[in-house]
Amino acid sequence: MPLNQAAVSGTVETSLQDLGLRLAKVRLSRNLTQARLAQEAGASLPSIKRLEAGRNISLDTFLRVLRALNLGDRILDILPNPEVRPVERVQNEGHERRRARSQPEAPRATDWAWGDGEDQ
Repeated sequence: MPLNQAAVSGTVETSLQDLGLRLAKVRLSRNLTQARLAQEAGASLPSIKRLEAGRNISLDTFLRVLRALNLGDRILDILPNPEVRPVERVQNEGHERRRARSQPEAPRATDWAWGDGEDQ
């Protein structure tokens, strides 16, 4: 069941705010000013302020900030390792998957109506 766009937006906004707050706490725990973090990350001060306020910034800036806080290697922990497991290699006859198979489209809600297919 697809999520409604407002729910997705709310979730993204909440996540951005949580990330900003956590990064601000990490910065403060290391006794860094926003200006100093900006300098060490090679980012602008307004970008750091936007990040900590939970607003949108570039992925490049986000990664630079993580590296400046010595957290850069931890970003990969959120994604599973894409290495193919031995069982999958056998199932794929030794070939590694290089692209996803297209999925059949689900019928749209407008393609069906009550009484379709019934004898009248």
